[in-house]
Amino acid sequence: MTEEMTRDWDRAVDAVAADRRTRVLVVAGRGGCFSSGADLSWLTQDEAEDVTIDRLRERMLPFYRSWLRPRDLPFPVIAAVDGPAVGAGVCLALACDLRFAGPDAWFSTPFVFRGTHGGMAATWLLPEAIGITRARDMLYTGREVPADQALEWGLVNDVADDGLEHSLTVAARIAEAAPIATRLTKNGLERSAVGLEASLQWESLAQPITLTTSDLHEGIAAFLEKRSPRFRDR
Repeated sequence: MTEEMTRDWDRAVDAVAADRRTRVLVVAGRGGCFSSGADLSWLTQDEAEDVTIDRLRERMLPFYRSWLRPRDLPFPVIAAVDGPAVGAGVCLALACDLRFAGPDAWFSTPFVFRGTHGGMAATWLLPEAIGITRARDMLYTGREVPADQALEWGLVNDVADDGLEHSLTVAARIAEAAPIATRLTKNGLERSAVGLEASLQWESLAQPITLTTSDLHEGIAAFLEKRSPRFRDR
């Protein structure tokens, strides 16, 4: 995750976010690796002497926000993890709504073995996904968690022979659903951590919104006619 890659990532995310036709996004790595994490090679010892904590914080926070953007996108985002996901790469995967791994995938958060505290909300995202006990395991030991164990822990939703191919299959399924209802469901899930009452208040608004859409009538008609619905996002 270099500075150049971060700029490219932001441009790509801006493009898909601006396209009203986007219903789901799949994030994948290349070359047999999901992500090796943040590039800290710029932080040489000579440079570090002139860098203050405040200046580093000003640099790191925008970096975090850029790579955590999947949480803020209105549509579901899927992480297709083949090969290693390390450090900030794990956080990127956790920022996605769903995660599917290939058999060779593994996850590691070795921050403390690099002499650094975790970043990109690692201390929040990991406990949210796998619980505080297992999060402590990953953050304190930095050990490699293989795909089968990641599935057992709930770090991924499933393990498939080809993580990307399976992710695209699931994405195609999601793309067939009613877009308005899907977007509102993602919003509701983000609010669920606040508590039951907050969820009730949200659903008492979101469900009536969907009940006034043309897609609702199409969904009912398709169900009664035993055919696939053709939703038009309205």
